[in-house]
Amino acid sequence: MRSRRDDVESSLAVRRALALRMCGIGTPKTERDRERVDRFCAVPDGSFVWTRSDDGFHLGRLTGPCREDDAAAARRADLTQVRPCEWLTLQIDPALVPEHVRYAFSRGGRNFQRIRLPGAGEATARTWELLSS
Repeated sequence: MRSRRDDVESSLAVRRALALRMCGIGTPKTERDRERVDRFCAVPDGSFVWTRSDDGFHLGRLTGPCREDDAAAARRADLTQVRPCEWLTLQIDPALVPEHVRYAFSRGGRNFQRIRLPGAGEATARTWELLSS
C-alpha cells in the first residue's frame, strides 16, 4: 500500500490502512493507474493481502467492495481507492512470513500485485489459520 508518489511518506498509507481496517491504493492519474484500480477492485472478497510497515509484515483479508475515500488524510497518504480489510491484530513474526511473500517484497516495487510464486497462497492460508485462531 506504499504510495507510488515520491512526495508521500512511505509508511503513512500503511498506518492509516491498519488503523481504519482497510486496504487500498492511490489516486489513479494515468490509464495504467486506472487499470491497476480496476484489478484491485476485481479481487474477490476473502482474498489475502500482505503489507509491510516500519515494524514488519501484516496479513489481512479483503471483506468488501471498493470505494473512493476523499478525506484529506486519505489524499495526504495517497490511499484513496480502498476496500474493507480484516487485518490480524498482531504483527507477523518474520519466521512465519512465507518465503514467497518475503521474496515478492524484496523486489522493492510499489504496486498492488499478486504473488504468483507456486505455493504462495497455500502458505499464506496456513499462516492465517495459525494466527487467526
